[in-house]
This record gives sequence, C-alpha cells and structure tokens, in this order.
Amino acid sequence: MTQVCSVFSQLLQLFSRGEFARAVNKHSAERNAKGFTCWGQFVAMLFCQVAQLKSLREVCMGLASCEAPLKHLGISETPKKSTLAYANEKRPWELYQTIFGQLLEKCRAEVAARGGRKKFRFKNKLMSLDGSIIDLSASMFDWAKYRRTKGAIKLHLLLDHEGYLPSFAVVTEGKHSEVAVARGLRLEAGTILVIDRGYNDYEWFAEMTGEGVFFVTRMKTNTVYAIEHECEVPTKGNVLRDQIISLPGLRKAGEEPVLFRRIEYWNEDKREILVFFTNLLHLAASTIAAIYKDRWQVELFFENSTWCTPLDVMGFQESTALNRPWAGVLVDSVRPGIARRPLCVESTVRPRRAASLASVFAESAAAQLSA
Repeated sequence: MTQVCSVFSQLLQLFSRGEFARAVNKHSAERNAKGFTCWGQFVAMLFCQVAQLKSLREVCMGLASCEAPLKHLGISETPKKSTLAYANEKRPWELYQTIFGQLLEKCRAEVAARGGRKKFRFKNKLMSLDGSIIDLSASMFDWAKYRRTKGAIKLHLLLDHEGYLPSFAVVTEGKHSEVAVARGLRLEAGTILVIDRGYNDYEWFAEMTGEGVFFVTRMKTNTVYAIEHECEVPTKGNVLRDQIISLPGLRKAGEEPVLFRRIEYWNEDKREILVFFTNLLHLAASTIAAIYKDRWQVELFFENSTWCTPLDVMGFQESTALNRPWAGVLVDSVRPGIARRPLCVESTVRPRRAASLASVFAESAAAQLSA
C-alpha cells in the first residue's frame, strides 16, 4: 500500500511542534480553552491562506472534505465555524508574531548556510523598501483610518535581497506617510536601498548620502537639477545618458554641493525611457538599472503576502486583523524552502480552490510587527 503525505502536511512540517507549544505557553494562548487548541486554529487559518478562501464556512467545509483523516495535520476533528471565529477573536495575536520570528530565524540560517543569493558582484547589502495597502471594512474597523467610506492599514516592508526575506515591517493607518516611516529607519553604511518615486525626499537623500547609505530610485519629471559632469556612455547598450548632477535646492553657502547621478535608460520591454536617480557614483549605469529592476521582488512579496480574507465576510475583530498579516508573511518567507522540499505530487488534502504555496506566510505576520 502506497502511503501518501499531502502537500499541506509537508508544509506544516516546517513548523516545530515543540517550539509552537513553548510559544503557546509563553503567551498563555490556551488559557481557559475547552478542547480547541492553538495548533488547530493555526492549521485552519494556514489552510485558509493557502487555498485563498473567503469565509470561515469555506475553511471548515474544506477541512471536512479531506479524503483522509486529519491526524496527519495534527488535529483530531474539523473545527466548527463558531469555535474558529471565537478563537480568532479572543486568542492573542502575539503568538503568531512569535511563530513568525522562529520561522524567520530558520530561513535566515538556511540562506546563510547556502551562501545567500548574489545576483551582483558588489558586496553591499541590497534592500528594497515599499508600502502596500490592506483594505478593511470602515464600519467594522473604525480605527483603520484611510478614507471617509473606506478603511485600510498600510504594511511598510523592508526586504533583504539576500534570500528575499523581510528585515523590517510595520503596520500603520492607511493614510500614514511612507516617507515618515522611511526616515525612521537606521541603515548600515554601505547599504543600497531601492525605492520607488513615492519616497522622493531630497533632503532625506542628502542625509543618507552623508551617512554613507546609497539609494536607487526613479527621478520625478519636475525635478530641478544642475548638470555638473556629462559621463560617457557605451555606444552599444540601453544607457542613453549618464550625468553627475546637483540639486540647487540643497545647496548651502560655503559648502560643496551634494552630488547625485541621473541615468536615462531605454526599457526594451515597455518601450519607454526610464530616468534613474541615485547617489551611486562608482557603479556602471547598467548595473544601477539592474538593481532597480530587482526591486520588483518586493512587489512580488506583497502580491503573495497581503492577500487577505475579507474581514467583513469573516466577521473578525481588531485582534484578528492583527493575526491575518502574520499568517501570510509566514508562508511567503519560507517560499524558497518550500520549493526545495520534495513535495509529493499526489495530495490527500484537496481545498475547494487551487492552493498557492506562495501566499501562506505573508498574511498573519504583517500587522503584529508594528506592536
């Protein structure tokens, strides 16, 4: 008889039951519990994230429709909808923050053991910073201020390109400024920070330059600048112009101007000219364009991690709103590890929707990072 281990069961093997039990005891998460364990809640919500389900009823029915007993998932029976809803409302979200921290350390150790992921020759640490809106029900979450008829929270994430693992995250109100969060970061000298045009703050750029922190972004069309030097560009290639510039608005009497770099690059895919703005004066222009292109990894992380089950459908309260981002960041953080594990093609767990392994680890982990 051939024994089959489901893909979802193998996914759960990434989480140590011993460490999970210690985290439960640390936060007294099962205090006054009557039968339904935190592990059962975790399995149910992880199943919700993987299968991208949209209601607690779908979660319970999906687990109940498994063709084999649920013992291989570590639970004895399918939870009831009311039981799962009560656990999501009452149990502390800090438990999942702790689980995320445990898993993140494992992922970092594995990346370090494998020598990291190096796409470029330079030895500088490369990071991407971006923010993403997570929509919430304005009537249910009146504390999540965004618009008059729409509530939302914003996840600000700093992604380390060595392994593509989150290095810093914070959740704020939806209308909170991204630049305000970025200014609060303290990066090591030599770090290269890749950001989009939403973070354009020239005084902040000058401060980072003075601290030895590099950045790569795109220049706004209305930027006023003065050309200090025109650099030669290769006759063959997509680099159209390479200039050393200064910003008149940052000049101070008796001080040397802060030098930046403006690069015009032809994008073959979109058939348009991209203008990059950076303080990296020593790297090739084509390398700077490749660095900005790699920023897309943080967008992919958001795409997989901030998928959230609609709270107005599931009836969650504020505590559960904090649980959701943690479960999602958990899955997306271990996505590289999942891809390397030998997963069985045949699965005994058949969710009603196609499972997306990339979605599991980013949802429950985001809102707790702000605590």
